[in-house]
Parts: sequence; C-alpha cells; structure tokens
Amino acid sequence: MPSVFTSFLMVAAATLVLAACDPPKEAATAPAAAVSAAALQSEARGFSVGPAMSARTVYVFFDPQCPHCAALWEAAKPLKSHARFVWIPVRLLNKTSEEQGASLLAAPDPAKAMDEHEASMRAKGPGIQPGPATDAQRPAVTANTALMTRYGFASVPTVVATQAQTGALSTHEGSMSTAELARFLGVPAPAS
Repeated sequence: MPSVFTSFLMVAAATLVLAACDPPKEAATAPAAAVSAAALQSEARGFSVGPAMSARTVYVFFDPQCPHCAALWEAAKPLKSHARFVWIPVRLLNKTSEEQGASLLAAPDPAKAMDEHEASMRAKGPGIQPGPATDAQRPAVTANTALMTRYGFASVPTVVATQAQTGALSTHEGSMSTAELARFLGVPAPAS
C-alpha cells in the first residue's frame, strides 16, 4: 500500500500531466532568451480574437492537437472583451499539428475555423483539413515553433501577457480555467 506521501506525489504528477502537453522527449531545449512582447508582436504569426484596438494583448502558443490548448481556447472566450488574444500555432506534438496550424492560419476566418476544429476534435473527428493555402502557411508554423523554443517554453498552451495591475510581463505554461486566466491577466472574471 502506497504511503500518503507517495499518493500525494502520484496525484500531483497526474495533475501536472493534465495541465499541458509536452513535446516528445527527443526535443531539445536551448537556453531561453528573455521573452518580449515586442518580439512576439513582430515575429509571431497567429490569428486574433477580441477587440483589435484593445490596450491589452495576450499571446498564446498552442498546438492544434493539444486537448489542454482546446480547454484554454474555451476558457478564454468569456474574456475576449478584456483583451485581444493572439493564438500562435506551433508544431510540438506531431506532423498533423503543423498541417492543422497552417490550415488555421490560412482560413478566411481563423476563429471560426478554430471553433469548428475543436468541435471536430471533441467529437473524435480529424479536426481541420488542409485547404489550398495550407502549404504557404507551414513556414509560419515552423517559425512560431522556433520562437517558442527560443524562449525556452516546453509545453503548450503557453500564455504570455502583461498583467493589468502590475504591468509585469508574465508567462504561464498549461491550461487555466476562465477564473484562473482572469486572475493571471488581472482582469475581472465574468459573472457566472
């Protein structure tokens, strides 16, 4: 029979596993560069959800194959009036991640395509399928993945944002509930 400490460690490990998707073990990480909102704004290729002229921008590195990223996508929806969310697709889990990320970037309405993709994935479907412009967007997903790696982030989803009350640039790896995300961003949580 496991000790209380061993049981605690097993529960803690299971919780961590459920919070984020990690890359395959063979992926090496280089020393991290300091994350910068200016660099993300100029280098990352993603799609925006929320007010284009928002004073607050939240950057989210995500893998289209990651269920934790899907959970964060849903958790962020009630907060889109408080910030512009820039969803940055990366290839962390497998080759399908790259294809689907490129397909999302190539979609005429990426937010609608993401909703449809996530609905398909929840239904155990294939998710978004490649379109005619998918191949042209693959380099953007590759560059996004390199950018994420340059900052030393090791799992998805990864959120980078300026905290509303402190002004500090903060990062978080792993999914969050809507209330947790609101606290992280320093914005009011939506009424239930």
